[in-house]
Amino acid sequence: MNKTLLIIGFVWPEPKSSAAGSRMMHLINLFQSKNYDITFATACAKSDNAFDLKSIGVKTEGITLNNASFDAFIKEVNPDVVLFDRFMIEEQFGWRVAQQCPNAVRLLDTEDLHCLRKGRKQALDEQSVFDTNYLYNEIAKREIASIYRCDLSIIISEVEIDILIHQFKVNEHLLYYLPFLLNTISLKEQKALPNFKQREHFITVGNFLHEPNIDGVKYLKDAIWPRIRKKLPTAEMHVYGAYESQKGTALIDESQGFFIKGFVDDINLAMQQHRVCLVPLRYGAGLKGKLVDAMLNGIPCVTTSIGAEGMYGNLEPNGFIEDDPINFANKAIELYTNKIFWTGKQKHGVDVVNLRFDKQLFVADFLQRLELLQKGLVAHRKSNFTGSMLMHHTMQSTKFMSRWIEAKNKVQI
Repeated sequence: MNKTLLIIGFVWPEPKSSAAGSRMMHLINLFQSKNYDITFATACAKSDNAFDLKSIGVKTEGITLNNASFDAFIKEVNPDVVLFDRFMIEEQFGWRVAQQCPNAVRLLDTEDLHCLRKGRKQALDEQSVFDTNYLYNEIAKREIASIYRCDLSIIISEVEIDILIHQFKVNEHLLYYLPFLLNTISLKEQKALPNFKQREHFITVGNFLHEPNIDGVKYLKDAIWPRIRKKLPTAEMHVYGAYESQKGTALIDESQGFFIKGFVDDINLAMQQHRVCLVPLRYGAGLKGKLVDAMLNGIPCVTTSIGAEGMYGNLEPNGFIEDDPINFANKAIELYTNKIFWTGKQKHGVDVVNLRFDKQLFVADFLQRLELLQKGLVAHRKSNFTGSMLMHHTMQSTKFMSRWIEAKNKVQI
């Protein structure tokens, strides 16, 4: 009999719109490789860009916040494993899962450390150099509590593992490093990619609902692109991303070759038509899907230290890492005009994908870790007294707040 996984999603996965959507599909594929029966449930409305989960055999369910109907639903599913998509979902549903299915393993996929992203944003707003003091914000208190309440948290970046262990003193047996899970790029696929002369223009990609992306595009237009355009007057900057907003369209400047292209159905085709990818992120966390897309499609990049974080390990990057806008622009020009540099950096990208993100490096080990966790769940939870304590207090506070909201809603109806 197959084991059962319940995923409680923050949103419906949109792999064509965001790295978070791709990440969720990687996790679904991972569990399907072990023949798990999977149900995906979320309280979020489904968008036109949502992936059709039913087409790959995943059951779907709409659920309601602060409603006892979830209790009946999860009892019926009776999952062996529950995966919370980000800490906010664990806050909402974790206590219900613990109460109704106490023997289910509770996994948390952090996506990225939200407290790290928030701290970096605060430092940027204050025009200050980010240091560890910015980590200790209100989001951190909620996020770390959620990590403790779960049996295992999946962390996408080695840098964030290090922060959790050394800054927040989280026991490493509660954490598991699981980055993007990719297929390797074969030699045949490498040879099939368009070459330097077959490509033109610059590209950047980012969901416009994600504030770091909007900030990055503004920074690109104001501080970097004018310098590139001055040296390369016929080059164009093409900005792709789902949920294009007024903030985005206001940045269009055709006279300077700066175009907002919006959502693209096939990001691989778009990437392969361009020569250089620019990723000028000034804050954020996690791994950057746009850099992965670039490496998969053979397009070298210029990014910042924020963009590069956790991506390359000890390997050479598929381009350059520059935080100064003048140096950033100069390296972009160099990549765009120097075929030898360009070709070498493209090869580095292949190495990064094949040596750092090959799914075969991680899947079997993760599934073994999960199996051992299931077998030793009682002992594991005893060793995590802090988590048990936090769950106790959560069930006394969040539980009754949720039921108060539920009762209030019934009165209003």
